[in-house]
Amino acid sequence: MADRIKKRVSESQTEQIQIVMPDDTNGIGRLFGGRMVAWIDIVAAVVAKRHCGCEVTTVSIDNLHFKAPAFVNDTVVLIGCVTHVGSTSMEIKVDTYAENLRGERSMINRAYVVMVAIDERGKPVSVPDLLIENEEQRMEWEAGEKRREFIKQRRAEDF
Repeated sequence: MADRIKKRVSESQTEQIQIVMPDDTNGIGRLFGGRMVAWIDIVAAVVAKRHCGCEVTTVSIDNLHFKAPAFVNDTVVLIGCVTHVGSTSMEIKVDTYAENLRGERSMINRAYVVMVAIDERGKPVSVPDLLIENEEQRMEWEAGEKRREFIKQRRAEDF
């Protein structure tokens, strides 16, 4: 089997900016979690498509953790990058921040999204490997290995 091409994390990293509008909030005036999940899913899809060069579909969103709220008129910054790849799947980390008028950011959410590359028939296809270039990326890769094993265990237990 031929070696897969390798791509850098930086080649697919994506940043999206949103302003929280009244229609984006829940009944208590905070950014609606479902809206944030939709934004996260879009960022993860863009990252995955850039990495693999084909269409993708969401398999799971893991470790979605709401750390702090965002409110109407807040600027929300979502930054996504590939942290781990399998043969057809990619794990994408999406960090979400609220940014104030001074440009200071505070994290409001972190999520890990698993995407699978698909062909025009919707069948999984091979993805490029990931070129690990620094200690932070290596640590994310190793954490991704642990998350992958945990997911396999949960699947085996029909969880």
